[in-house]
Amino acid sequence: MAGRGSRLRPHTLTIPKPLIPVAGTPIVHRLVSDIAQVLNEPIEEIAFILGDPAFFGDEVVESLTALAKGLGAKASIYRQLEPKGTGHAIMCAGPSLEGPAVVAYADTLIRAQFDLDREADSVIWTKKVDNPSAYGVVNLNERDEIIELVEKPESFVSDQAVIGIYYFKDIGELKKELQYVLDNDIIHGGEYQINDGIKRMMASGKVFKTGTVDEWMDCGNKKVTVETNAKMLGFLQASNEELISQNCTLEDSKIIPPCFIDEDVVLKNSTVGPFVSIGKGTIIEDSNVKNSIIQSHSLVKNATLDEAMIGNHATFDGKFSKVSIGDYSELI
Repeated sequence: MAGRGSRLRPHTLTIPKPLIPVAGTPIVHRLVSDIAQVLNEPIEEIAFILGDPAFFGDEVVESLTALAKGLGAKASIYRQLEPKGTGHAIMCAGPSLEGPAVVAYADTLIRAQFDLDREADSVIWTKKVDNPSAYGVVNLNERDEIIELVEKPESFVSDQAVIGIYYFKDIGELKKELQYVLDNDIIHGGEYQINDGIKRMMASGKVFKTGTVDEWMDCGNKKVTVETNAKMLGFLQASNEELISQNCTLEDSKIIPPCFIDEDVVLKNSTVGPFVSIGKGTIIEDSNVKNSIIQSHSLVKNATLDEAMIGNHATFDGKFSKVSIGDYSELI
């Protein structure tokens, strides 16, 4: 999670993208918890690869340490100070690269229920997609083993897209191959890629299988993050999770579920929902809001919002509907 999340600006100017709340929970917190459910076994350690301490500072480290502790694991913090690619980022966590492990990119959310094939040397998590030419996909043999990774194939290879979550029975094998990649300066797209290590593992005879997720939701930019928020609220409502705080105040207002409403939210003469997440302490007055994310301690007045994303401590009073304003901003 070392990137700066430039596609989600202005929201990532003040908060690292993996810590932006979606459906009331920071992206990385929900992702790690969902992976833990699929693994269904004790986790000893969670290693987080962060960027520059000036941006990924003490508050970020404290949040991630609490996340790991909540799952009974030790948190290890590593830094990738230069954007040299996924393969390089993984190698920044070198001391933790031994034994069974999962590698995940922290800007995606999943819903999954499958049994992990622990006999395989590695499992690459995939999602069946309608337009495989837009993704990196896996090529399978007759035994449903992955024999090739193909980036944006022009002709059909498979409809199983790689989502950026990997299981390794011994991640030390990946570490060995990525070290070769770094030592021999094997670069694609100007960076050291995890795929080059995986391809070397395949060439050495390691068995790779797929684990197919039910839902794969991106949080790469404002539009898809709002869409992911709506999907996640639907899933949480279906599983009967408590989404509306008993500590919120409604004055001549209506909530159309599913919505996440945090503590100390005040709604005055407003209709909120469906598919809205509102952070702690935010006030909404004389407004209609749907399909949107509004973070904590903000003020929204006289608004009709749809597909909007508003940061923390922001003020919005206006006629625009698809706004995207960051923390401590005012649009009045």
